Amino acid sequence: MELTQEEQRMLDGAYGSGTALAMKIQVAIGEAFQAPRMVPVTRTHVALSNQEADLWFVEKLVAGGAVCRVSPTVNPGFDLEYFQCITTVSPEDEAIIRRTRAAYKAIGATLTYDCTPYLQQNIPRFGEMVSYSESSATPFINSVYGARTNREAAQSALCAAVTGVAPLYGYMLDENRRGQALVRVEADMKSDFDYQMLGYFAPEKIGFRIPVFTGLHNPTPEALMNLGAQLNTGGNVAIYHIVGVTPEARTLEDAFQGSKPEMEVVITNEDLQGMRERLTDQGGKIDFALYGCPHFTIHQVQTVADIVKGKKLAVPLWIMTSSLTKELAVRMGLLDTLKAAGGDIVADTCMDQPCWKFLYGKKGITDSPKCAYYTKRRDMQFVITNLEESVEAALKGEI
Repeated sequence: MELTQEEQRMLDGAYGSGTALAMKIQVAIGEAFQAPRMVPVTRTHVALSNQEADLWFVEKLVAGGAVCRVSPTVNPGFDLEYFQCITTVSPEDEAIIRRTRAAYKAIGATLTYDCTPYLQQNIPRFGEMVSYSESSATPFINSVYGARTNREAAQSALCAAVTGVAPLYGYMLDENRRGQALVRVEADMKSDFDYQMLGYFAPEKIGFRIPVFTGLHNPTPEALMNLGAQLNTGGNVAIYHIVGVTPEARTLEDAFQGSKPEMEVVITNEDLQGMRERLTDQGGKIDFALYGCPHFTIHQVQTVADIVKGKKLAVPLWIMTSSLTKELAVRMGLLDTLKAAGGDIVADTCMDQPCWKFLYGKKGITDSPKCAYYTKRRDMQFVITNLEESVEAALKGEI
C-alpha cells in the first residue's frame, strides 16, 4: 500500500505502540483486499461486545498510549446498575463491564452505548467516508444515507478511530455499490414487521448479492432499520437499494449503474409468512416480552405505551433503548405508563449480554428475528410476531 508520511509515522511508532498496532492492522486489511491507499474517515462507530476478546484488544491499545483521532460512538454492553437492582450480576461480569467502560473512556470514545448511532449522535452526510461496525448500522449508513463504510469488525473500526484512516476498498468504491439482484416485492408490506421478515428472507433467495428492491413505498425509518438489520443478520448484506427511496437508486438504472441485474426474484406474502413460521417458536404460554434489537426509537416506545396504558401485563416486559430515548420517554410520561402496567425501559443494554441470565430456559416474545437469533446460544426461546400482536400477548401471558 502507498502510505502518506503521517501514516508511515504512525506505523513506525512515532505515536506509540498502540497507534502503531492499529495502523499495522489497517495496513494488513488493506493489503488483503488490495487497497491502493488509505482514505481519511470522518466518523466511526465501534460495536463493542463487552466480552473478553474485545476488552483485551482495547486495553492493549490503551496500554500502548493510543487515543482516538476520530472519536467513535459505541455499542451497548449492559446497564450494570440497573441489573444489580433486579437480578444477580456475577463478580466476573461486573468486572468486565467496569473495565470496558474505563478502557473506552481512556481511548477517547463517545460513550453512547447505543446500537443505533445512525439515528442519534453519529449521522453522516451523503458520500462521507466513515468506518462503522454493528450489523444494523452498516446497512443504514450505506443505504439510507449513502455514506460509505465497509462491514467493519469492532476491532477494525476502532483502529480506524485511532488512526483516522481506513483502507480504500469494498463499499467505499463506486463499482462495489452497484446493485446485483433485482428483488420485486409483491408482498403487501403493511407494517414495519414485514420489513423484518423481508430482510431475513431475502438472502435465502439472493445470497449475499446487493439487493435492489422495487414495490416498497414510503417506508418508515424503523422499517429501513429493520430491513438492514435483518439483511445483515440473516445474510451478510451491508448495503441495499430501494428504487425511488434510497439516494443511490433514484431509478432502476441508477441502482444498477447501467448494468443488468445478475438475477431477478419475486417475494410474495406467502414467502414472508413461510419465513415467519420457520423462524418462530410455537405459541402458547410466554414468560416475558423483550424488545429493542436494534434499540427502539421513541415512536416504537410510544406504540407499546399506547397499547398497555391503563392495563396490567401478565408477564414482565422490557424495552431496550439508547439513554437519550429513555430520557425522552421519561419526559413524555411513557416510562411511567409502562411501569404502571408492569413494564420497563432499560438503556445502554444489548440482548447478547450475560445480564439476561435470569431469563435462560424461558420463553419470550419479541418482534425481532435478530433478537431471537442471538438468544439461541443463550438458552432462550422466542415467539416472533409483529409489535402490536406481541404486546397484546404480553398482556395475556400467551399467544
